[in-house]
Amino acid sequence: MRLRENPHSLFITGPPPHAIHRLRALSHSSFSLSIASMSKGPGLYSDIGKKAKDLLTKDYISDQKFSVSTCSDTGVAITSTAVKKGELSISDVAAQYKYKNTLIDVKLDTESNISTTLTITDIVPSTKTIASFKLPDYNSGKLEVQYFHHHATFTTAVALNQQSPAVDLTATVGTPKIAFGAEAGYKTASGEFTKYNVGISVTKPDTYAAIFLTDRGDIVRASFVHHLDRLKKSAAVGEITRKFSKNVNTFTVGGLYAVDNLTVVKAKLNNQGTLGAVLQHELFPKSVLTVSTEFDTKALDQTPRFGLALALKP
Repeated sequence: MRLRENPHSLFITGPPPHAIHRLRALSHSSFSLSIASMSKGPGLYSDIGKKAKDLLTKDYISDQKFSVSTCSDTGVAITSTAVKKGELSISDVAAQYKYKNTLIDVKLDTESNISTTLTITDIVPSTKTIASFKLPDYNSGKLEVQYFHHHATFTTAVALNQQSPAVDLTATVGTPKIAFGAEAGYKTASGEFTKYNVGISVTKPDTYAAIFLTDRGDIVRASFVHHLDRLKKSAAVGEITRKFSKNVNTFTVGGLYAVDNLTVVKAKLNNQGTLGAVLQHELFPKSVLTVSTEFDTKALDQTPRFGLALALKP
């Protein structure tokens, strides 16, 4: 099952057709690291619980989105996207270029914002450096350095804000099968820790489980993903969260099923009675249609929410 995100287009969160794999190769998430150890360690802290989170949140949309991706002869991948959120319409154009161990992403939207991300591997052995900024917001700059080892990963992210610079640190130790991680945020201006969270994940061939303690120990969250067949065409997912300060429990269950090589369906239901469903279908090679709906089973007289997305690559 593939659960990697694509920042420019919407793709199937599950066993997609082979054509989608080729389209995903243009995304930042498929920017392969040239260092073998980067794929053999425990992974980043942000990877803990990501499989369950993607199954329960990704592609459950309530907007209308249309995107077209192309690739020029020089190797520049260009994606044009238009999104309608209620009465508001937003468009952007993103370009991505990879040269050796450097990946450059630039995006311009209709509000004249320019977002740029520069990713470089191997500046220092076993590292990955990510620099990002957004204009005209000059305080949005961020510099992140990731270090990968066979049994540990470390990240340091510094927000380049002159008034209140912040530092985020994460560390993960273990193996691809079991990993322990911690995350902390520190504001240099006030000298205070803004967050400190811990998590653990266990990975088996057909099961993935994770437990988090977040919000300064006030919230505990557990999630799991289990494949129901050998070919991983179907999966069950669940997540439960408890907030101690309010004595509130929240749980969500869901699933995924690949009808065939072109069609995937997903569904989820939480304890508040909200039911969501997603249908994704490859209309023709490299073009994916996503239809999503969500409604409250306790208030069937209300109008359900619908979302529609179409990702094309001619």
